[in-house]
Amino acid sequence: MSEVIRETAANAILFELKDPRVKNVTVTRAEVSGDLQHAKVFVSIMGTEKEQALTMHGLKSAAGFVQTKLADRLTSRYIPHVTFVIDEGVKKSIEIGRLIREENERLAADKQQDEAATDVEQDEAETDEPEAAEGTTDRPQ
Repeated sequence: MSEVIRETAANAILFELKDPRVKNVTVTRAEVSGDLQHAKVFVSIMGTEKEQALTMHGLKSAAGFVQTKLADRLTSRYIPHVTFVIDEGVKKSIEIGRLIREENERLAADKQQDEAATDVEQDEAETDEPEAAEGTTDRPQ
């Protein structure tokens, strides 16, 4: 039931809704109450906080339209009351990905610095050894 609601809401929002406030919306999932009276449709909205708030206002205004589309599609006794909820999971996963990428870049930079320091130490050790070897020849010439 929740999958049908998600699919119907997504199609209605993407293809049939003409509200200019509603843009950059992805329907991620839907949850239906046990008595089929209420449905939460989770959406991900790209953009600034102001754009998200405007889009949510447009979606709340369009809830009746989405319910009408659900009534056309469902054959149950009750048509659930639709409410839209912002899904923070997508935003959080993007933020986690960014943090992981930054940490990997920092670790790679630290590794390069360590390798460069090791190379300098080895170069200094190699240049010291030949000078000591030339000056300390015990064989007569």
